[in-house]
Amino acid sequence: MILPAAILPALAIAVATRAIAAPDPSSLCRERSDAILAALTNHDYTAATSHFDARMRAALDAARLQQVWTRVLPAQAGAYKDHAATTVALQPTGALARTPMQFANAWLEMRVSCAADGNVDGLFFAPGAAPAAAPVASPPSAHDMPLDVPSPLGALPGTLTLPDGNGPFPAVLLVAGSGPNDRDESIGPNKPFLDIARGLAQQGIATFRYDKRTHVYGAKLAGTPITIDEEVTDDAVAALKLLATQPGVDARRVFVLGHSLGAMLAPRIADRDAQVAGVILLAAPTRLDLDTILRQTRYLAGVQHATPRQVEDAVAPIIAARDAIARADPAHPPAGEFFHAPASYWLSLRDYHPVAVAKRLRQPMLILQGERDYQVTLDGEFSQWQAAFSHDHRVTLRAYPRLSHLFMPAGNRPSPADYTKPGHVDARVIADIAQWIKTHGHAN
Repeated sequence: MILPAAILPALAIAVATRAIAAPDPSSLCRERSDAILAALTNHDYTAATSHFDARMRAALDAARLQQVWTRVLPAQAGAYKDHAATTVALQPTGALARTPMQFANAWLEMRVSCAADGNVDGLFFAPGAAPAAAPVASPPSAHDMPLDVPSPLGALPGTLTLPDGNGPFPAVLLVAGSGPNDRDESIGPNKPFLDIARGLAQQGIATFRYDKRTHVYGAKLAGTPITIDEEVTDDAVAALKLLATQPGVDARRVFVLGHSLGAMLAPRIADRDAQVAGVILLAAPTRLDLDTILRQTRYLAGVQHATPRQVEDAVAPIIAARDAIARADPAHPPAGEFFHAPASYWLSLRDYHPVAVAKRLRQPMLILQGERDYQVTLDGEFSQWQAAFSHDHRVTLRAYPRLSHLFMPAGNRPSPADYTKPGHVDARVIADIAQWIKTHGHAN
């Protein structure tokens, strides 16, 4: 399942369904992806969905795909112009085809997930980059170690990064934003969590990052009544316990760092593990609901100079989902999806108030904000954290001019195009995180 894309900058359009492993399905998946793109550009939406499996077809039929292609994507990225070569990677349950696509106002990436039998079990669009615009690779760490997080569905592959030396080192668990993120929180050509892991290692601080449950087992989760704890909290708590037991890690100095949705859930995670030494919030929302998505959608419509009809088409399904969730009974949640997520997901967020939970924590907190973040805004969410904690001696708040939601440089009018430009997390942000961790060395 592709979870809401409001906080993590992704244009999640469709839902993955269960796939079954088979030998080398990459060629067949490439054919399916090419056929879908050809059908979309020819406006043959029946053909585009012809290789969808049953659950995928139920989630994204020809009529809905037509709306995505002709209204939703143009409202957010402009008109389709061209595409580059498709690449295919084998997955544990099949294959994934990725195609860079050039629209008038941004590059996107079409991702087609295929089961071993060639049936398409996932289709979505995410921020991308022109093929020639690749970031300069950071030197690989010599101390990256594989470490899997246990989950009810199976292992979540992760990476423990240790600094030079023998330790024991302070360590930070990195908790990603919304959507099916990998351990590096890859967004277009950028990898914010890889930047943070390598930067903190140079400062003598270990990190642990892992692929989210929705990234590894999205097919199994399709159509299930998932909650925010199943998406984020439960696996993060398990990862914290695992991190504290690793050789070279000082169990008294284990911190949790969340970005975006992960930041919003970080107080909840710390509340469930009293051994956490401190909490670091990067671009932390104070709420995640369909009104949040509605606000962001309207902002993007203005950036993209959408027509009134395009704006209406983009916001109508969000308003309908919001109103349905407002009427829903948590004891008997309605079936189906509400803007790409089940009612159980939205209802699990409805009564969670991160500022209130953070107020009852004993641990110190560091709250950081990019001033050109259009998703979690300086005058909106960050001002609420300031109002709650500006006079609290255990909390440090800091904002960075000209930085985006990814803590990378942003344009004068921030937009998803910022995420398609190769960059790295600002060195000042990593240095401030490292200094704060060294200052707050032990749990209370």
